[in-house]
Amino acid sequence: MNEPAGWHTHTVRPRGRPREFDIDTALDRAIRVFRERGYNATSIGDLISAMGLASGSIYKAFKDKRAVFLAAFERYMSLRNEQLRQVADTAKCGRERLIDVLAFHVESSRGIEGRRGCLVVGSAVELAIVDREVAARVSGSLARNQAFLADLIRQGQTDRSIPGHVDPEAAARVMVYLTQGMRVVGKAGWPPPDASTVVATAMKLVA
Repeated sequence: MNEPAGWHTHTVRPRGRPREFDIDTALDRAIRVFRERGYNATSIGDLISAMGLASGSIYKAFKDKRAVFLAAFERYMSLRNEQLRQVADTAKCGRERLIDVLAFHVESSRGIEGRRGCLVVGSAVELAIVDREVAARVSGSLARNQAFLADLIRQGQTDRSIPGHVDPEAAARVMVYLTQGMRVVGKAGWPPPDASTVVATAMKLVA
């Protein structure tokens, strides 16, 4: 049988239907809704509206609202961790980098950003007690935050900007309590003290 002209130039159509929307953009919009309203108060209709998608598109990409939330949580953590890495990625000594990171946490708890709240803190308060998977992700996030701060303290000890007698893990754990507590206060609309005051107080842990 003769093949039609141009047969060999045809491109084979890839299997599966291409995604009709940018997943990261959609999740960024979902993050904002979950941060502002919390999980239980957010309906699938809220997500459809915020993400700018038809219900069919959402259900093709996600099983249900919980699946959207888990994907949004991972996206939020990825973005947040990258922001923290950028703040700390300087040529400063360990002590100064730690100060910069603490100041970043303070600013995140102020103004509009503070009122939107932290997805990790909100998840811990609302879901961790009833959802083991969310609890594990919240716990993992807090542990990574502590490890990040402890590493900065160790770097400061290496360059001698932080005293060697300081226990990095213990100091970092208290700093996590402080920074996460500020997110709760910020969500409530009660402005935290001036950033320099908070940072100076926190830095007494590594004096």
